[in-house]
Amino acid sequence: MSTHVDGGNVVGTTQHDTGVASGVGTTALLVAAARAIETHRHDSLAQDAFAEHFVRAAPASAGWPTRLEHVPDGDANPLWGRFARYFGLRTRVLDDYLLTSVRATGARQIVLLGAGLDTRAFRLDWPPGSVVHEIDRAEVLAFKHEVLDTLQATARAARVPVPVDLRADWVTALTDSGFDPGAPTVWLAEGLLFYLPAAAETSLIATVNRLSAGGSALAYEVKLEPDLMAHRDSPLYISTNAQIGIDLLDLFAKEPRPDSAAALTDKGWSTSTYTPFDFTHRHGRGPLPEANDALAGNRWVFAQKPSGPTSPSRPR
Repeated sequence: MSTHVDGGNVVGTTQHDTGVASGVGTTALLVAAARAIETHRHDSLAQDAFAEHFVRAAPASAGWPTRLEHVPDGDANPLWGRFARYFGLRTRVLDDYLLTSVRATGARQIVLLGAGLDTRAFRLDWPPGSVVHEIDRAEVLAFKHEVLDTLQATARAARVPVPVDLRADWVTALTDSGFDPGAPTVWLAEGLLFYLPAAAETSLIATVNRLSAGGSALAYEVKLEPDLMAHRDSPLYISTNAQIGIDLLDLFAKEPRPDSAAALTDKGWSTSTYTPFDFTHRHGRGPLPEANDALAGNRWVFAQKPSGPTSPSRPR
């Protein structure tokens, strides 16, 4: 996906990611399959009972495994073993952070940037009065709605789909959906910034800051490594391309990343940055570092905008 920034929006010049059929959209199905596998593990870190239904409903992924026993080499498989476990760990860590943040700050509006097939509005135990705004392209949200409607799924918070491409005027679409920039917000950008040019990431983070009242919180994921192509022959990338035809390196923005955590700190936010392996050790399961590791540069960043004497807890 080729993009540039125009007036604060992330604007595309070449698109090959319609819905969940190809390109970046298909990565939402990859994450859904990983969450399904995680759900059925005996030592599961996160539960998503809806995930396997997305995988089965999409022609692009209908033949993918949704349980580890469907994978002949199990955890030794770089894609459905190690990489899927990474997504399971990420799901658990971000679930915990969102719930901790809304409970600690009293924030009741949550914004999922590039929500994809996220089902947190249905899965998590939200405090009363919580509103989850899901921003993504209309095609992606329509696919998700169709599957969830078939399952007669019931949301556990007020759920507000915001069908807009982040390359368009998503701020207006969000405020028109009832979002209140004067109230604290918990933001999530999961699996999004990898695909954005550096200038687009900078613009997005600045916009989140502008729309965030005191007491807001933000979690996002980035890749911080000098040369993204250094791991182009890693088992994870090769296996993902060979088994399901997703060339992640073709989708990732390859230019040097901005220091968004430092930018937020300059604007008064407190930030903390972790590797996924920090949480592997914390939870006692998950991916560990390996040679030629495509996960080596992945970082999870958590930020809080102060409002007074209290602030959200750090991830646990």
